[in-house]
Amino acid sequence: MIILNEPMANVCDELEDSLHPGTTEGSMRSSSGGWKSARLIIGVEMAEHFAFYGISSNLITYLTGPLGESTAAAAANVNAWSGTVSFLPLLWGFIADSFLGRFRTILVASSLYILGHGQLSFSTMISSHHKDPSQLQVTLFFCSLYLIAIGHGGYKPCIRVFGADQLDGDALSSYFNWLMFGSCISVLTTRLISIFIQENLSWSLGFGIPSVSMLLSLLIFLLGTKNYRFSTARGEKKNPFARISHVFMEAVRNRGQPGLDIYNPNQTLLMVPVHDSKQLRFLDKAAISCDLAEIEEAKAVLKLAPIWMSCLVYAIVCAQSHTFFTKQGATMDRSISPGLLVPAATLQCFINLTMIIFIPIYDRLLVPIARSFTQCPSGITMLQRIGSGMVLSILAMVVAALVETKRLQTARDDATTLMCVWWLVPQYVFIGVADMLTMVGLQELFYDQVPCELRSIGMALNLSIYGVGNFLSSFMISFIDKVTRQSGQTSWFDNDLNKAHLDYFYWLLACLSSIGLASYLWFAKSYVYNRPNKF
Repeated sequence: MIILNEPMANVCDELEDSLHPGTTEGSMRSSSGGWKSARLIIGVEMAEHFAFYGISSNLITYLTGPLGESTAAAAANVNAWSGTVSFLPLLWGFIADSFLGRFRTILVASSLYILGHGQLSFSTMISSHHKDPSQLQVTLFFCSLYLIAIGHGGYKPCIRVFGADQLDGDALSSYFNWLMFGSCISVLTTRLISIFIQENLSWSLGFGIPSVSMLLSLLIFLLGTKNYRFSTARGEKKNPFARISHVFMEAVRNRGQPGLDIYNPNQTLLMVPVHDSKQLRFLDKAAISCDLAEIEEAKAVLKLAPIWMSCLVYAIVCAQSHTFFTKQGATMDRSISPGLLVPAATLQCFINLTMIIFIPIYDRLLVPIARSFTQCPSGITMLQRIGSGMVLSILAMVVAALVETKRLQTARDDATTLMCVWWLVPQYVFIGVADMLTMVGLQELFYDQVPCELRSIGMALNLSIYGVGNFLSSFMISFIDKVTRQSGQTSWFDNDLNKAHLDYFYWLLACLSSIGLASYLWFAKSYVYNRPNKF
């Protein structure tokens, strides 16, 4: 039996049912999962996003305020933590796909997540008799922060993939759109509520409410246990990481062998279309001892590496929206009435508000129109969607640089006159539309184009783009800060932003983003999808 024309995301599920038609899992697939379970997972994600962004959105304000850190140090710490948050899913994805499974991993990670949130809230209650925070408070705060990172690292890739596992076929693209829509509503809500409480009432209360939301997320998740669809794709096959590693090792071992065009005669099942075998032919050297399906699995993962690397600069741009964008806003006129100031971090709501407006327009209006021209079920391909968002991220940096130049000029002409904070709205809007296109596109790509047994690690690879991007952002900030301080010069990231040069940094990111986009287009042009209905 040779399967040539089925989407890769469905092949393993259908294979399992055909091999084990009498199993309980195979018989329950028609009555389990579906949009009912997927909607519940979206609700779970909304509660989790309320908790996570209730902490992360205003983190730089807490570090530069109650903890007394400098702007550069706080930005570096936020980026390092954000990088850890996005990088740990690789480890958890391996654990989920190889040992625990997604459901158990979600339960374990949620427990750590809730513990970290509770501990973080407690750390803000520790009072100090001195102006500076005590060492105990700082240590407990950062330990709690990284415990949240550990829990989030296991929770995020598994819950998203678990939700996608409840659906089949073309519904996946719509699922990722509405998952982002629900998440944006939740993030918008927490940025309006939690940040206001943190800056105007109490940091302990502002961090405590997200803790309750995370506990609620776990309870909602457990409510749907009887209706969930659980993947049984692996069956009796060996660990997927072991299979793929074996392919690479065999390809290296047999690199001196002449061209191999005949695969293992014992192989009877194809995972992806035959024409994909024309790419990455050096892995065909493993055909002496590896099955064709194993070789195609290895190729599917390796083909994503250039896309992953070319998206790193986009992730660096994303890192600025919750660090320097916020610090910019703090130096501007934020008053909306006498005595009432808009918290600078609340401006991040425009990112979510933009996505809330554009996702329904995109999913219900633009996709059907595009589908009528392209005959592609999702309107445009995943790579086209990602590239479109990268273009908008470049425009966001250009606008941010121009606005910062204008702000600096205003401050230098008259230090008593503050530029209106609403000038920052356009750059937040550009970031919001870019995220709606690129973030969702990357989620779908790394779910759809990896072997079905590696979906958790596929989603983790997607998240690791932002992790590495945050680490690179942190490194760039520290390096540029050190270089620009030499010889008594003013740092680009001076604590007094009226003396700093964030505009130079934004122009630098715009140039790097253009280079990243060029490399992305080069790799995307030669990418061959694992599904025949993509072009």
